[in-house]
Amino acid sequence: MLGSLRVRLPLVFLAGIVLAGLITTLIAVRLFQDFAHDQALTSLNREAHGIAGLYSDAINASYGNPSDRAAPAFAARNLERATGAKIYFLGPKRPFPGQRTGLERLTLTTIDWTSGKSLTFEFTPPGAHKTYLAVANPIFLDKQPVGAIVVATKKTDVSHRVAQLVGRLAIAGVLGLLVAALLAGYLSRRIVRPVLQLSDAADEVAAGNYAVAVPQNAPGELGHLSARFGEMAGRLAEAELMERNFLMSVSHELRTPLTAIRGQIEVLARARHASADEIGATAEVVAREVGRMGRLVDDMLLLARTDEGTAPATKPLEVGTFLPGTLAGLFRGVDRKLDLAEVPSGTLIADSDGITQVIRNLVRNAIEHTSEGGSILITATGTDRWLRLSVEDDGPGIPPEQRERIFARFYRADSSRNPRTGGSGLGLAIAKAIVEAHGGRIWVDDAAGGGARVSFELPGFQATP
Repeated sequence: MLGSLRVRLPLVFLAGIVLAGLITTLIAVRLFQDFAHDQALTSLNREAHGIAGLYSDAINASYGNPSDRAAPAFAARNLERATGAKIYFLGPKRPFPGQRTGLERLTLTTIDWTSGKSLTFEFTPPGAHKTYLAVANPIFLDKQPVGAIVVATKKTDVSHRVAQLVGRLAIAGVLGLLVAALLAGYLSRRIVRPVLQLSDAADEVAAGNYAVAVPQNAPGELGHLSARFGEMAGRLAEAELMERNFLMSVSHELRTPLTAIRGQIEVLARARHASADEIGATAEVVAREVGRMGRLVDDMLLLARTDEGTAPATKPLEVGTFLPGTLAGLFRGVDRKLDLAEVPSGTLIADSDGITQVIRNLVRNAIEHTSEGGSILITATGTDRWLRLSVEDDGPGIPPEQRERIFARFYRADSSRNPRTGGSGLGLAIAKAIVEAHGGRIWVDDAAGGGARVSFELPGFQATP
């Protein structure tokens, strides 16, 4: 259970919030403690200063009038009720000779009231069990300190304020934690659900099922990951389909010549006295079919080499002599008319064998799809750094919906798959692979006469001035 991302993610989220809340609370409590302490001292100092001033005025007035040295009537408990603090006297036994002030006298030898300065300290009053925070302010007679008024409050009062704050922060923290838990659960579902869906989809793909559903509206990077995963699954499905089609096509292409060879051998084996002509005819068929299988194997090896991504062995080719030499012999014994348009003058940086293979494959494909007496036109045009070659025929043409698929391996526009010329069905696939290895492109469109035109462009052309 705890190993699930659905559980761990909100727990980590909540743990982070709790840790941040604790640190924030500790800092806030510490700051409030300092603030409450400073506020208490400020209040005590203000009260001690005011009360000490009252007593200083009263003492100076009494000593200035020998007939009236009574203690001031505002003393003692009235002031304590007014301030809410305890008031003590620190100094001689009686600031007013012969009179009682009602102030409890402290005997703290550690507090130097004769310094004439306001003093801050902590102490435990006689008979008490709690520590007080106190401020002592001097009483002056003719600018001479004769004692000090001590105003004190319990430290627990300050701590009580801090405790109240901590209690309120705790309530706020619990409420915030509940809200955070709800938010964490919501975010966890939003984040984890697409991850779990992707995990299930990955299991399906690993099991060989590529028709998987991936999250469609996942947020941010998860949405990007889902889209890429869906594309990957689609490409894996296409790759598996291509592999099956490849095996089926190879099996078909090999079965046809093997069937012909086996049939000829069986006929020859049944003949008790085969003539030399029969043996020669059988040998001719076997040689033709073996040659066909050899071409198929050679084409597949060529495709395998192009799939490896090996850079072609390029060299400068003189287009004016290379193109006519490549076409020589292709129409021997074929009733087709070949027209070669004017060839541009210049050099092309390319692999001679590879480009020869491309041109011959395109021309043989055109021969296959034109009837006897048909015409084939080959044109070459050079532009800035590019050379374009086109092979067009006056055959039936290629429907637009098939123009992308004709470059697939073993694809034939003729659904009967009857290889009249012994082709392997790999010619255009090989041409496309070689052209793209040179950094070029190849495509199909309509010829001017209504047939098909296959064109390709190659970089690296330099026209001769």
